[in-house]
Amino acid sequence: MLLHGYGSKKESFYYQINFLKNYFRVAAVDFPCFGASEQTEEAWGVKEYADWLLKFMDVSGLNRPHVVAHSFGARVALKLFSVESERLNKLVLTGGAGLVKPRTPQYMRQITRYRRVKRLFPKYAEKHFGSEEYKSLSPLMKQSFKKIVNEDLKDCAAKIIAPTLLIYGNEDSVTPPAEEGETFHSLIAGSTLDIMDGGHFCFSEHPKEFNFKLFTFLTES
Repeated sequence: MLLHGYGSKKESFYYQINFLKNYFRVAAVDFPCFGASEQTEEAWGVKEYADWLLKFMDVSGLNRPHVVAHSFGARVALKLFSVESERLNKLVLTGGAGLVKPRTPQYMRQITRYRRVKRLFPKYAEKHFGSEEYKSLSPLMKQSFKKIVNEDLKDCAAKIIAPTLLIYGNEDSVTPPAEEGETFHSLIAGSTLDIMDGGHFCFSEHPKEFNFKLFTFLTES
């Protein structure tokens, strides 16, 4: 079962789908509000996406699937594996996100400035503050984004008992391996951390290398 990143869709795993389908039954999802999937009526956080994924597994008849998850998809996988481990098999996280990093003084000053401006000029604040990704979101998805990125999943990671492989690109500036990778490696008992060439999308930048690591891990007893 393949879980894509935020703002992405199942086709991001094009190379993995075409490789894995020769050996496994492959289920690649479009999370609600992404790709070809439906929109939600309320702003979802990680828990809501994990609950939806369980229903998807039931409808699709997926019994103890391996899970390969990228970035935001890793957040959902961490939540799911921490509470439903008996329904899942092995876990592979690539560019896995899910940590709330310490807020720097500069960041806190920016937040204070944003809140002051928002009280007086809400439309101006929404247009001029935040990343380009955030500013491009709909009002509903902005609420969802805030819920997602402000949930720290360290506790979920510490509960995982499934065999876990962590693959990060050595040039990943979104989820740096020295931060996210090392932290999750220390939290998930028995996990393996593998750092390969590439950035946040190392699985599509170097698919042959990634697929070899993935296949080896999924088929070893």
